[in-house]
Amino acid sequence: MAKRVTESSGNVFLDLGFPPHEAEVMLLRAKLAEALRVWMEREKLTQAETAKRLGITQPRVSEIVRGKVELLSLDYLVGLCAKAGIPVGVRLAA
Repeated sequence: MAKRVTESSGNVFLDLGFPPHEAEVMLLRAKLAEALRVWMEREKLTQAETAKRLGITQPRVSEIVRGKVELLSLDYLVGLCAKAGIPVGVRLAA
């Protein structure tokens, strides 16, 4: 049986069937969560230490680490990135 390969759109959430507007928000959330995970690794922080530095609970840090972006708002993630000193910007392609 031949394998069928479909080229990605560049947005895994769109490829999974989310509506375009929702897929874009989910992708942004995933990118911010990944930036926070990278920051945690770079700073060599445990989840408990991360929670203390960001002023949130450890279970919320766990959601970020596990990529549970559907549980985290875009505003919330932007705020956490700001607390961590991670610059966040927006670039629009028109």
